Formats: sequence, C-alpha cells, structure tokens
Amino acid sequence: MLCYTTILWVVATVLTALRMVCSFKLLSSTLSCRAMDTTSHLLNPLKAPGWLQQLQWVGDPVGYMEAAARQHPDLFTAKVVGFGGTLVFLNDPRAIQELLTNDRKTFLALGCSNQILSPLLGDYSIIMLDGDQHKRRRQLLMPPFHGERMRAFGQLICQLTNAAFDQLPLNRPFSARTVMQEISLQIILQVVFGLTEGDRCHQLKDLLASLLDLFRSPLSSSFLFFPVLQKDLGAWSPWGKFIREQRQIDALIYDEIAERRTKDDRDRIDILSMLMAARDEAGQPMTDQELRDELMTLLFAGHETTATAMSWALYWVHHLPAVREKLLQELATLGQKPDPMDVFRLPYLTAICNETLRIYPVAMLVFPRIVQTPVTLLNHPLPPKTAVVGCIYLLHHREDLYPNPKQFRPERFLERQFTPYEFMAFGGGARRCIGEALAMFEMKLVLATILSRYQLALANNQPEYPRRRGVTLAPAHGVKMVLTGARSQQVVPLVEAT
Repeated sequence: MLCYTTILWVVATVLTALRMVCSFKLLSSTLSCRAMDTTSHLLNPLKAPGWLQQLQWVGDPVGYMEAAARQHPDLFTAKVVGFGGTLVFLNDPRAIQELLTNDRKTFLALGCSNQILSPLLGDYSIIMLDGDQHKRRRQLLMPPFHGERMRAFGQLICQLTNAAFDQLPLNRPFSARTVMQEISLQIILQVVFGLTEGDRCHQLKDLLASLLDLFRSPLSSSFLFFPVLQKDLGAWSPWGKFIREQRQIDALIYDEIAERRTKDDRDRIDILSMLMAARDEAGQPMTDQELRDELMTLLFAGHETTATAMSWALYWVHHLPAVREKLLQELATLGQKPDPMDVFRLPYLTAICNETLRIYPVAMLVFPRIVQTPVTLLNHPLPPKTAVVGCIYLLHHREDLYPNPKQFRPERFLERQFTPYEFMAFGGGARRCIGEALAMFEMKLVLATILSRYQLALANNQPEYPRRRGVTLAPAHGVKMVLTGARSQQVVPLVEAT
C-alpha cells in the first residue's frame, strides 16, 4: 500500500505528462461556462508556453505574477488553471473599477467560472450562483455580519484567544499559523455553527482541521487545479482521504440541521440559526443542501483566510520592533479592559491589518468576470466571452500606489485614503466578500488580545515568504514563534508616529 507522501511524489512526477489532458479538460469546462478560448488573439500574451504557465501558477503564483507584470505591467493574458484556463489579468485601478462597476452589464460574474471550488463548497454555495439568484442569496447572508451581533461576538473572540495562548508552554517554539487556525476554527464553530461542546463539536473540529490541512502546500493543492487528478484511489490516496472526510463532515452538519429544525431556538445568535430562520422574497427557507454549502463557504472563506492573515500580522509586528512598540502604545491608551468596539476602531491597529492584507493578500484574484458586449480596457479591445480578473496581488504591489511595495509600512494607510479599486483585500463589486466585517473584527481583536497579554518573539531570523495553500497565500514556514511570558499590564501614553 502506498503511503500518503509517496502518492504525492508520484503525482508530482506525472503532472507534466498530464498537462495536455488537463488543458483539454479545462478548455472544455471553460467553453461550457460561456467563456471563450482566445488563443488565436491573445492580448499581451506571456512568452512561456501554456503548460509551463500552468505549473508555475500552481507551484509559485507570486513569482509567476511578478514575472508576468514585468513583461506587461497593466494587462496580460495568462494560460493558468483554476478559473477557466485563459484569463486576462488586470492590475490597473481604473480598469478594475470599470470591470467591477459594470457587473451584470458589460461584464458578468458567472458562478460556473468558479468550479474549481465546487469540490470544497458544493454547487449551491453563493460563490456558485449568479444573476438574481446570487443577489437574493447575498441579501439572506448579509444581516448576520452587522450590528449588535458583532458586539456579542467580541467577548467570545477574546476569550477563545486567551484560552489558546494560556495553553502554550513557555520558551518552546510553536507555529503561529497552527494556533491562529485553532482560534479561528473555534470562532467559526461557535459563531457560525453555534457549537461549543459535545461529541459533534469535537468531531467537526478534528475533521475540518484535517480536511483543510490536505491543501497545505502547492503540491497537495494541485488536486484542486487539475481535475484529472481528482481520483478516489482508496482511503490512503489524497483525493480518497478528502472525499471520505468530507462525507463525515456532511453527515455531522446534516445531523445538526435536522436537530435544529425540531427545536424552537429563536434566541440563538449563531449564523446557522439565523440562516435557518431567513426567508427569501417568496417566503421560502433555505434547503438543507443550501445551508450545508453556505456553512462550508463560510468555513473556508472565513476560517482559512483569517487564520492566514492573523499569522502574517503576528510575523510583521514581531519582525519589526518599531511597529510592535507603536501598537503597544496605542493599545495601552484603552486601559485594562477595553470595549471590543473601541479596539476595533483603533487607527494604527487598523493600519497594521490593512498593510498585512496589502503586502500578501490572502486572495490573489477577484472572481472572474465574463465580457458580455465588446468593450475596450486600457486601449485594448475585449471580445464577448473573454474571461477577465482583477489581480489583487499585483494591484497591491504597484509602485505608483504603494512606494516600496515590498516594505511593510502601516503608516501608508494613515497618510492617505485608498479607493476601493486601489486597496481591495476583500475583492469588489457584486462578489465582494460578505464576511469582511467579521474577518476584520476577528483579526483586530485577536491581534490586540495577544499583544496586550503575552510577550512573544520570532523563533529564528529566517524570513517568511508566501506559498500557495489551496487557492490562498500563506506563510511558507507557518511563522515559528516563542512565548516568553505574560505582558505586564501598564498604561503607556500614545506617541506620535514618526
């Protein structure tokens, strides 16, 4: 029997041999999704052959995008995998604004363009919907992430953060990303699923953590990008393991939904309960399948991404002592037991979170838009059915917007206001992330709680760099840190940033 690691190495060796098959499958998928193959008339095509671009995109997305931008700074056509095969990349803010402000007119955000995520999220996730159906689902999902409910979640986030760090041993290296994932998963289980204890809660926690870890590297992530590799070769094969764990998770979720339907829990504030109580314009509730797919969407979009962002924030704050000291001084102005909403409004903390999401945005691209009528962008004509994406990573590294873009400098967000098309960590247009408010709330409160109560240090001087984790960018080494002690509680005056 082949072990998991052996199978991954086998996959690595056959990727090149499978590239032509994969390209054909992806092209067929793209055509059925009303996009087109523009190979005969590519706008600013890259020099590398398509098969090599596909492997570079999966294995080293940052290197691929930066090399492409050196060839064509504002717009280029890529032969990548994952969202239709042939994509026009934009990173000019004016062009991105036109792309996103003409949703459903000149450009259309089709759910079928996002099929790479279907194995994870299901076919009834909001990400898979389009048109009026997508609009109605957004209206159902938006209320839980705003208003007084956010305040109720604040104390919970702080308590879970303290619980996780109180368990860490002193002076022993740990992976910050692992701890952040533990905290974020606990938040998701309580805030979204409404689960705090019991066998079902513990089983879901273990299974979800294991499932997410399947896509921890570019190599293991390749199963998402190359459909031909999605073969169930038994429980010890990567895809077979994924399928079996997913089935167990589904069974637990459906059991929870069935149990909730037999109870009248109107006072519950978890998101599952609110979604079950929601009704569309025709007075119809969401089906069990729709509830399951939206819960999985909130899990992957709100848990994985937030854990990664918080890990990056911890890295930068401790990599740059001056940044850490400024943040500590700002936190000290709030006193011993600050209100979570006061923490949320702190300007320098907000700037740190924004700069974290700028320099290594968790999501590299906005969801694709399909051209509906002939249009010109940056003096380039785009025919109907062309697939176009705004590239968040390249936008956030434009020298004209962010001087010295490789430098982590939160002050840039205090010195000027960026438009939604210059800074777009949560996407934009009709597909903008609906969990933005909760994600920023969680990120700020977790970071503030850790810095206020615990003294940490990086375990070594090895620089972190971004590496693909599924469809996101995560710290390659997980941010190795050491807990050196508790921080003394004292009020320090805030000083002016220099």
